[in-house]
Amino acid sequence: MKTPSFMARSELRQTLWAFRRQFLVVGLLSAVANLLMLAPTLYMLQVYDRVLLSRNELTLLVVSLITLFLFGALGTSEWLRSRLLVRTGVVMDRLLGSRVFHAIFDANLSRTRDRNARALSDLLAIRQFITGNGVFAFFDTPWTPIYIAVLFLLHPVLGLVSIGFAVLQALLLWYSLRRTKEPAAQARESQQAATQFLTGKLRNLEAIEPMGLSAPLRQRWLQRHQQALADAESSQGASMSMAAVSKWLRYAQQSLSLGVGALLVIDGQLSAGAMIAGNVLMTRALAPIDQLVGTWRQFDGVRAAFGRLEELLAQHPAHLPSVPPAHPSGRMQLQQVRAEAAGRAEPILQDIDLELEPGTVTVVMGPSGSGKSTLARVMLGIWPAAQGQVLVDGTPIGQWQREQLAPVFGYLPQDIELFRGTIAENIARLGKIDPEQVVKAAQAAGLHDMILRLPRGYDTPVGESGGLLSGGQRQRVALARAMYGSPPILVLDEPNANLDDVGEAALQQAVQHMKQSGQTVVIISHRPAALAVADQLVVLHGGRIAHAGPRDAVLQRLRQLAAAQGTPTATPIATTPTAA
Repeated sequence: MKTPSFMARSELRQTLWAFRRQFLVVGLLSAVANLLMLAPTLYMLQVYDRVLLSRNELTLLVVSLITLFLFGALGTSEWLRSRLLVRTGVVMDRLLGSRVFHAIFDANLSRTRDRNARALSDLLAIRQFITGNGVFAFFDTPWTPIYIAVLFLLHPVLGLVSIGFAVLQALLLWYSLRRTKEPAAQARESQQAATQFLTGKLRNLEAIEPMGLSAPLRQRWLQRHQQALADAESSQGASMSMAAVSKWLRYAQQSLSLGVGALLVIDGQLSAGAMIAGNVLMTRALAPIDQLVGTWRQFDGVRAAFGRLEELLAQHPAHLPSVPPAHPSGRMQLQQVRAEAAGRAEPILQDIDLELEPGTVTVVMGPSGSGKSTLARVMLGIWPAAQGQVLVDGTPIGQWQREQLAPVFGYLPQDIELFRGTIAENIARLGKIDPEQVVKAAQAAGLHDMILRLPRGYDTPVGESGGLLSGGQRQRVALARAMYGSPPILVLDEPNANLDDVGEAALQQAVQHMKQSGQTVVIISHRPAALAVADQLVVLHGGRIAHAGPRDAVLQRLRQLAAAQGTPTATPIATTPTAA
């Protein structure tokens, strides 16, 4: 069957279109259930107009048994459609869960995390909607005209009354959505802003409490919280007023329809059984519209979630499968690399040409803000707005999936982030633990003896974000994680920032070990001690390479430049830019 063009607009729509048969079956089961909803009406007609007049107990028994059977079929139909929708939601989550998860990662790398932080919640909202009672209102609403038609068969006046109440409920639905949509959206935004403000500050308690910042921060949070309460009160007030009107209209419909039926009975145009049956049938006919009043707000939220997910998946498509080299050597080339950032006029990096050979150590230095950490992210392929070519063994890294690049790179970021689990699990990158490789990486990082002194050794929990370890211990665990599996390329951003003299000596020994193993090592550092292990020195200034080449040659050039300017310097950090 050819897929209609309107369903082929997005990946999310295509996924939902794959479940069209399941939704068709749900529609058929809904048709059966709504058809069987006429059973109570028919039963009342038979009891009031036939059984009570004939006083035939056998007729009552047969009619009751038939009705009980129809009720059983009705319950079975509703159970089957609910069960089918639940299973459909589970399968949909399996198809989209991992896809959305990876798209969130790509979005965070693209610095759009705030817009897509709710992506998994959006997926959950869509799944819950299509498996909940709200979706049944959309399947049941098309049966409202059929029920009204049956009311016309009972008496045209009953049909006209039902149409009148249906129009009133539809107008109430439209006005309710118009009245409550904006206040509800404002209340959500205010509450989210207050929550995000508090959550962000809780991450920095160690800086907040000693400096006495809790009181002013509480005051700022209280302002946001009070605004959220005011917006919530406004939203709830609008919703409750609309709910009260809806409730009044529902009760008025039940009573007035019975009153109209009574007038018809008094006038001899309707039987008492038809009066009762018409009242029940009118309530059932208008029930889906009444359900829409309560469901539409949820539907509106799901529609917004659907749009956000569509945008997320469109902006971050699935990576095409590719085959990396079986044994990459670690040779890396950067050709005319340029890195930009949103909201910044000047590029962070520009005209970067660099070649890194296996078995060499390249140290990147420069003043703060010169683009050193950005260069590290560009090398790893995780900077979103990068142009030019980053080649590993002659292949652009953009052609490989992130999972395929994981064994190629070892990365020690400037901001250390460990994950809840044991030391062994963190070193093994939360994957399957290879004890031999874990111990090897720990020994190479000079961490093995320290781990053995811990009460539980490699099974020692690190706590949330490594909070149970010191700063130096976290950095050395992260270094061992970068070295796990002997990746061909290692990028170490300020690896000695939290190390003491013993730790720095262990780091230099680890770098020498990497070099002897034929690995390509890049070290971003401010400390002159890193120069002791360097083969190549790169000095950045203003996002450009000011100097690059063999370490001794670059240092000699820097000394000559400093002497010529009359400002001797021991490190290249304070140099002024010249052509490399």
